Amino acid sequence: MHRMEKEGAPDLLQDEIVSEQLTRNIQFFGLDSQRKVTESFVVVIGLGGVGSHAASMLLRSGVGRLLLVDFDQVSLSSLNRHAVATREDVGMPKALCLKKHFSNIFPECQVDAQVVLYDASSEEEILSGNPDFVLDCIDNIDTKVALLAACVRRGLKVLSATGAGARADPTRIRVADLRESTNDPLSRSVRQRLKRDHGIEGGIPVVFSLEKPKVKLLPFKGLTGEEENPSEYQVVPGFRVRIIPVLGSVPAIFGQIMASYVITKLAGLQIENEPIVNFDVEHYQVLHQRLIEHEELVYGTASEVQVDVEEVRYVVKELWHGRSAKDGSFKGVGRAMWRSVNELMLVRWDQTKPASVSNLILLKFDEVDEHESMTLDDIKENEPEFYQRVSTVLKRASLDFNL
Repeated sequence: MHRMEKEGAPDLLQDEIVSEQLTRNIQFFGLDSQRKVTESFVVVIGLGGVGSHAASMLLRSGVGRLLLVDFDQVSLSSLNRHAVATREDVGMPKALCLKKHFSNIFPECQVDAQVVLYDASSEEEILSGNPDFVLDCIDNIDTKVALLAACVRRGLKVLSATGAGARADPTRIRVADLRESTNDPLSRSVRQRLKRDHGIEGGIPVVFSLEKPKVKLLPFKGLTGEEENPSEYQVVPGFRVRIIPVLGSVPAIFGQIMASYVITKLAGLQIENEPIVNFDVEHYQVLHQRLIEHEELVYGTASEVQVDVEEVRYVVKELWHGRSAKDGSFKGVGRAMWRSVNELMLVRWDQTKPASVSNLILLKFDEVDEHESMTLDDIKENEPEFYQRVSTVLKRASLDFNL
């Protein structure tokens, strides 16, 4: 009974001030869904540029209980990216700094702060209580891997942030499975370690940037001003001492995205994340031309092709996520699929209807002949799960295009 500590806890939304403060959220989600948020318990680990903004927006969105965890202190140089810290807070533990400011923003939230390093010895203390979500905002590989593995082992929902430093383009930030994150050295190392040490290959959502880092780690200079071995100055083993240049707006956006992801999940609002499909416009042009040529070959004319290149992009990317409709699951997309564009083509789902956005499926070449040799009744009888899944996807297209 972790929700607000006990089942009989008061309904915060019955409070007139709380209800007014959260009125825009209530209007957005509806009262019952906002109540799910207000009754939730979220753990945020790592309270720097990413974590402080994530925690701050979770608070402002009405999450009823927060556990804030970080062993570090506010530094003067961190003020360019921290959500609430001021110069007066420099030297204060980040967890206590957030708790202090949060009490003035939404005092009804139960905020617990732990000035502790997450590791095996603190795992039980931090992850017990069955939180509704855990936010991993840690920038150390060893600690991040240990936390993610523990969440998977405990069956806890977790969202992880990868590298936000050395980036500048907010339009390239995405949410996807860890297996899909690219151009990020941190996520690459985390993937390798999770697979090698824990047998975990995916299933963990992450916030990451498609942008390649703009700058590199700065060289480390010791007390003498000369470049030295940074490991000799580590206060905590495994934590970096060298500085990553950070444009403060980017980690802030990472944190806001994490908060939005978690809040919508807690409220039960279904969000379709944009799939990470690395096709460029030439790929969609090829698939469009391939469709035209196939229509001419099979039906003797391309007059019933009712899609242009932009609509092909929608069908391939938004509906089928760049892979064959036969693949079954679109959630565990891995990078190997990007090499399959030369094996894919669009064909009609129902051969008696035109090739429109709501009647096209993506198949591999070697799957097309079998598909076109069957009627929809055949598919419905012999492959009922496939039939239902495709019908559901194409219904979405009909709704999106008001067909």
